[in-house]
Amino acid sequence: MTTSATSVRNEVTTVAHQPQAGNGLAIVRVTIGAMLVWVFFENLGKGLYTPAGYAGLVNYYITHGHSPAVWKSVMALAASHAAMAAPIQALTEISLGVLLVIGLLTRPAAFVAFLYLGSLWISEWGTSWIWELLVPVLASLGVAVGRAGRTWGVDALLAQRRPSSPWW
Repeated sequence: MTTSATSVRNEVTTVAHQPQAGNGLAIVRVTIGAMLVWVFFENLGKGLYTPAGYAGLVNYYITHGHSPAVWKSVMALAASHAAMAAPIQALTEISLGVLLVIGLLTRPAAFVAFLYLGSLWISEWGTSWIWELLVPVLASLGVAVGRAGRTWGVDALLAQRRPSSPWW
């Protein structure tokens, strides 16, 4: 049995226009975004975006965690520059959360969330349940690959003007 390029292209087009898949990815997108917004306000309330709070948490991960030594060096650098790193983390969490909830620039936001949550997952090795962040890490990658902003998101409006854009 041979498969022509045309039949493969038609099959991909058919799969790409399944509304159930788009709805499912949109639910995952909104959930990850809401999680990031929630974590922002939770961390804000705990004082983790202050230099002392941020450095204390990172130093806890360094002392009690099982991440690789090279990663602990990166965390130590962030902790020693907590006055800059803490607000950057706060801005990252709230920005990614809002972008994902509203479905704007979903692909780059979800990819950055994948990298960001992946870095947190590595930082937390040995201090929390291994699956706690691994699921949102991989879900973020799925959202980026699946163009989840084109359902229930601002990206759907932008895609009407430029449907081939890699940004949405």
